[in-house]
Amino acid sequence: MKKILIAITAALVLIPCGGQSNKKAESKEHQPVASEQQPLANSVVYEMNVRQYTPEGTFAAAQKELPRLAEMGVDILWLMPIYPIGIEGRKMGPDDLGSYYAVRNYCDINPEFGTLEDFDNFVAEAHKLGLRVIIDWVANHTSPDAVWVTGQAPDWYERDAEGNTTYTADWSDTANLNYENKEVWKGMQGALRFWMERGIDGFRCDMACEVPLEFWQETIAGLRADYPHMYWLAEGEEPKLHSLSDFNASYAWELHHMMNAIARGEKNIPELLEYIQKDAERHPADAFRLMFTSNHDENSWAGTEFERMGDAVRAMAVLTFTLPNGQPLIYTGQEMGWNKRFEFFTKDPIPAWEKNEYFDFYKNLIAIRHKNPALAAGDQGGKFEVVSTEDSVLVFTRTLPDNKVTVKVELKAPWSYEIVTE
Repeated sequence: MKKILIAITAALVLIPCGGQSNKKAESKEHQPVASEQQPLANSVVYEMNVRQYTPEGTFAAAQKELPRLAEMGVDILWLMPIYPIGIEGRKMGPDDLGSYYAVRNYCDINPEFGTLEDFDNFVAEAHKLGLRVIIDWVANHTSPDAVWVTGQAPDWYERDAEGNTTYTADWSDTANLNYENKEVWKGMQGALRFWMERGIDGFRCDMACEVPLEFWQETIAGLRADYPHMYWLAEGEEPKLHSLSDFNASYAWELHHMMNAIARGEKNIPELLEYIQKDAERHPADAFRLMFTSNHDENSWAGTEFERMGDAVRAMAVLTFTLPNGQPLIYTGQEMGWNKRFEFFTKDPIPAWEKNEYFDFYKNLIAIRHKNPALAAGDQGGKFEVVSTEDSVLVFTRTLPDNKVTVKVELKAPWSYEIVTE
C-alpha cells in the first residue's frame, strides 16, 4: 500500500457562418490531442481568463504559459469567450472592454486577444503538450449589434411590440435569440462547426438550459458524427442535459454552495452526504459533475475562494478531486493562490506567474487523480462508501477491483485532509 499525505505544506444541413471577418483563414483538419492525454473521465479542467492571464492579455502571451499548465498536469483547457464583443450597450462605458458574453460575431476572434492565426498557434501548441482545448459558447444571446442582427431575418431574435430585440435581467448589452426559428439552430450549428474545423476539442456551453434541450440533442449528435471524441460541458444542473442532450459534464452548483456553507460552519457531513445521494439519484450514472471552489462568476461577483471559504479552501479542493462522479475545475490564478477578484469588464491582469505552494498542491492533487482510476468521473470511477463520520471528520473510499482510494477530510478547523491509495 502506498500512502500519500496531502498536508498544508448523423450530418446536419447548415448555413454558413454569416458575417464573419474577411480575416477567416482556411479551415484546418481536426488535430487530435497527443496520445498520452488522459481519458475524459480522468481529466482535470482548467478555466483560462485570457484577458487577465497576462499583462498583454493575448493568445501569444498566454501560449508561453502553456508548458507551466502542462507541468501542473491539467488536461482540458477551457477558454472564456474569444469572440469580438459588441459595442452597443457595452457594460462599463465605451472605453471599457465589455463582457465576453456579449458576442458580436461567432466566427471571429476578439482583436483584444490577437488574430485567428494566433488562436490556431495557441491550439496547436496546446495539443503538442497533450492538452485539449474547448471554448466558451454563448448560445442564448448575442450583442445587440451582432452581425446576425443586421445580416439575418428579424425573426432570428426575440422582439418586443416595437420590434426591438429583448434581453434578460440587466444584461442590456445582449439580445436574446429566437429558438422557435429553426434557422437559428442551423446558424448556430454552422458556427460551432466552424471552430471544430479549426481543431478545437469541444465546448463549454453558457446558460445551457436557457435554450431548448432538443437543440443540444440535435446539435451534439450531429457534431459527434464527425468528431466522436468531442467534450461538452454544460453550465447547468438539469439532469436532462445528460439523459436527453448527451453532455459529458454539467455544473455541480448545489455542491459548490454547500461547500461555502460548510466553510462558514452552517452545514456539515449530514447535508453533504444527503446531497451526494440525491445527486446520484437524479443524474445518469455516466454524468460528469463539474466540481469547483471558484470560477469566473464566483471570483468576480461572489469573491475569491479565500473570501468565501477561508482556511477551508484546500480541504474543499480535495473534495472536488475525490467525491463520486466529480470532475474537478481549477480557475485562473488558483494555482498561485491569487486572492483577488478579477474585474469583469476591463483589464485586470495577473502581473506575473510564479510556482509556489499552491502550484505544488494542485500538481499533487492532479497526479493523484491521474494515477488512480477509482477517482474518475461518472460510472468509470470507483464505488463510493462512507467509512466514518465522527466529530466532523468524513472518511470515505472510492474502490475499483484493482484500485482503492481512502479520503479523510475534517470539515471544521483545522480542516485537515489525507489521501491514501492502494
